Amino acid sequence: MRTFKVTGMSCAACSARVEKAVNALPCVDSCNVNLLTGTLSVQGTEANESIMNAVISAGYGIETENSENGHVSTKNAKKQEYEARFLIKRFIMSLGFLLLLMYFSMGYTMWSFPLPQLFNENPILVAITQMLLALVVMVINRRFYITAYKAITKKTGNMAVLVSLGSLSAFIYSLVKMLTMIGKDVTVQHSILHQMYFEAAAMTLALITLGKALEAYSKGKTTSAIRALMDLSPQTAIIIENGEQKEIDAKDIRVGDIFIVRSGMQIPADGIIIEGETTVNESALTGESMPVLKGEGSEIYCATINGAGFIKCRATKESEQTLLAQIIRTVKEASSTKAPVQKVADKVSGVFVPLVIITAIITLACHLIFTDASFGVALERAVSVLLISCPCALGLATPVAIMVGSGVGARNGILFKNATALEETGKVSIVALDKTGTITSGVPAVTDIIPYNITENELLRLAYSAELASEHPLSRAIVKKAEENGIKADPVSKFTALSGLGVYAEMDSYTVYAGNMRLTEQHAQIPQAAKERATELARQGKTPLFLTKNDSFVGIIAVADTIKSDSLEAICELKALGLSVVMITGDNEITANEIASQLGIDHVISGVLPNGKGEAIKELSKQGRVAMVGDGINDAPALTSAHVGIAIGSGADVAIDSADVVLTKNNLSDACTAIKLSKKTLLNIKENLFWAFLYNLICIPLAAGVLGLEMKPMYGALAMSLSSIFVVLNALRLNLFKPHKGAKRKITLNVQGMMCKHCERAVTEALLSLPQVKSVKAMHQNGTVTVKLRSEVSVQMLAEKITQRGYKVIL
Repeated sequence: MRTFKVTGMSCAACSARVEKAVNALPCVDSCNVNLLTGTLSVQGTEANESIMNAVISAGYGIETENSENGHVSTKNAKKQEYEARFLIKRFIMSLGFLLLLMYFSMGYTMWSFPLPQLFNENPILVAITQMLLALVVMVINRRFYITAYKAITKKTGNMAVLVSLGSLSAFIYSLVKMLTMIGKDVTVQHSILHQMYFEAAAMTLALITLGKALEAYSKGKTTSAIRALMDLSPQTAIIIENGEQKEIDAKDIRVGDIFIVRSGMQIPADGIIIEGETTVNESALTGESMPVLKGEGSEIYCATINGAGFIKCRATKESEQTLLAQIIRTVKEASSTKAPVQKVADKVSGVFVPLVIITAIITLACHLIFTDASFGVALERAVSVLLISCPCALGLATPVAIMVGSGVGARNGILFKNATALEETGKVSIVALDKTGTITSGVPAVTDIIPYNITENELLRLAYSAELASEHPLSRAIVKKAEENGIKADPVSKFTALSGLGVYAEMDSYTVYAGNMRLTEQHAQIPQAAKERATELARQGKTPLFLTKNDSFVGIIAVADTIKSDSLEAICELKALGLSVVMITGDNEITANEIASQLGIDHVISGVLPNGKGEAIKELSKQGRVAMVGDGINDAPALTSAHVGIAIGSGADVAIDSADVVLTKNNLSDACTAIKLSKKTLLNIKENLFWAFLYNLICIPLAAGVLGLEMKPMYGALAMSLSSIFVVLNALRLNLFKPHKGAKRKITLNVQGMMCKHCERAVTEALLSLPQVKSVKAMHQNGTVTVKLRSEVSVQMLAEKITQRGYKVIL
């Protein structure tokens, strides 16, 4: 995707015009214009020159957006700030002359404010003074007329056309009235002064300039999240070259460079610690407030803060490939795309300006034909129609919310890759969860070694030799256990990973199969006692690995993967959102069901091979919109098949590439946050669009005088400006989003095993030992425990307290 900066756009009609021009090019697959940031994103093989010529032909300026060595420039952010300051200065200049004009027009003609005798005796001089003051304001705000002229010469329309037509109409009508004063007596000339609208011509420009200034300032606030990420980029780095320390620009670090980071310094690049130990504050990237302990071999990330230690590191990525650069690109790309909900507004925006001009002409004609209104009054109504209509609100309704929502997500460690993902995440009704690395920690450990006709060490040696070349988490657990016990592996001449089943290895004098029961039964007979023992292990949530040597069964090694600390709370929260939770795993049915029962998961799909996960998601999709949460290579097909793919950030690159949403903190609870943020953002977009449509549907007829009410053009201009500001400010409310706002004050748990009042007391005492618990009501008759809270506490903590007393919590 290529990005260009487009200048001269003022409303949704402008963005529609640019999109139409670029989409007409033969080699453009798709393009999006973001009115908020003034950017054009293009996909396709069309040459840059052709794209730029198309935009210029449409009447707008364009330039390519560059980022040097991956360090995204803050040029655009500063440009927005400059634009806001420039507009404020323009408004202040306009205001000075406008106040003088108002004194001569309304003050003198309506309220008899005093003027020098020269003016009292010469109404034409008063009119000329009004005209000159209005002309000065119009010159100060000439940008409206220049933009309108360019649009009209390109046979298109935009907000500037409406404003210019309204202002010029009032000015020209007043000028004609002034010319009719020539030759009239003073009394008639004074009466004609009341029929002039020079102040309307000037005030509309001043008010709209003020509105655009406030809008530009507010829009600048919506990009604060991206700007904050940009500002994180470190400026310098200290590398070691030829044994000496040398300070260089951080953007010049190359893969393999050795750099040092002293206490309190920013880490200048992604890399690996090769010497030293420290704690690192990664909150800027992940939102995690607690420092992370790092030692030799640990990964470190650009823009994080070194704690109290001195470390020497080796760079593993150049500046444009760092995690920070990827996050900035993801947020920018999400902000530059359009949500599906914007389509209706785009269609309306494309024809909005012509419709408003036609409505203004009809208003003028109707007042002249069907009422006794003078031409001046009829013109005033038509000008009010032009000025009160607001195409800007339609154009800003979606992008401001997407920009703020994406920024809020990034601050909380949630990256939405595009606007569609941000919208669709909140629409899911089913959440499918991978088990290993998503629900569980993904770092299992050996819990049981059960040999048959050989020793424990011999069984562990066979497993170690076979699993050493495998990257599966269960294999890593066996390797770790063997190394801790000082076991030596036999040389392997052939190794094969059997997807979804296990591994096969050939040594000099024997062969080994290590895997699940299905694999083992294909090559050896498993004793019934071993099967029963494996079933018992599975009921305990452990995964039994069966081993054969030369097609003879030799034993079982059980491995358990611990459930993440936040998994129970996250699943409870997903269910509280009204979502159906499904676990998809390659584990056997017994192990999978045991873990599911501990977590209260609704449905389990077990024994699924990697290619079967995608098919399972397709089946679930028949029941509703599905979000798949996973982290491994084998989750990629499922992430792609789901309506929304959510990848755990520490997972495999292919899983992250296949996903629509990335959770950088590796917390399952962030999946809940992503869904809630999506719902909030979608609601905000709908509010903005509703307001934009409702405002125009009500205000345009009101300005036309349909309801018999009078509306001065200046009030129409003010209303139009406030409408755009309202949309932007409403989107900024998303910054108030709190992922875990509002702790549950009352939780009801189902507890198994309570038989009497004594049991009730035991459970009550256990829970009251927690300072967060205010009161407990336990009822053994129906097995429920109602807990009232003083402050937030996890369901898992409550469950652990109850389990310690010998009872079981059923979710």
